[in-house]
Amino acid sequence: MTNQTSAHTAFERELVSLIPHLRAFGRSLTGNASHGDDLAQDALAKALASRDSFQPGTNMKAWTFMILRNVFYSEKRRSWRSCALDPEVAERTLVSNSNPTAALELDEMRRALDMLPPDQREALVLIGAAGMSYEEVSEVTGAALGTIKSRVSRARDRLALIFAEGKIEEDQMPAHAAMAAIFQRIDEYRARAA
Repeated sequence: MTNQTSAHTAFERELVSLIPHLRAFGRSLTGNASHGDDLAQDALAKALASRDSFQPGTNMKAWTFMILRNVFYSEKRRSWRSCALDPEVAERTLVSNSNPTAALELDEMRRALDMLPPDQREALVLIGAAGMSYEEVSEVTGAALGTIKSRVSRARDRLALIFAEGKIEEDQMPAHAAMAAIFQRIDEYRARAA
């Protein structure tokens, strides 16, 4: 057994021994047993994925608690954007799209996005289409927060110019595939970051 293999085994053993503590901490933060367990599971997954950043000999319990706490606060920051769905209210408020040009407009936006520099496109898609915060995009891309804000600002200005000039490049993708193409790009950005 190599030193690295034994170090990974020791890491995993110590991490497994902390599961009850992480579950208890997660439950205390959320006030809900099920949500607390989910939070602990997310923290464990992040800890395993980040095992190379853990310094052996330091306090693993403190390290994993910090991960769990950060996951909790990240969820809280995102939670304002979501709310529980009331089926009756949704039924009364859902309307069909009566704009026959909506698919064409979205495809035009997709093609305009393709004309942006890759770093600006990535930042704008993650902020605008994926609904991520500037902090989350900074974390995902590894770029400074101010850099992300600058990229988004420049991307918006450039898109406005592209639309004002009306010089949007054509491609062979059908207009009805625009939404899927944008979501695929989001998935690629997230996968690359992971």
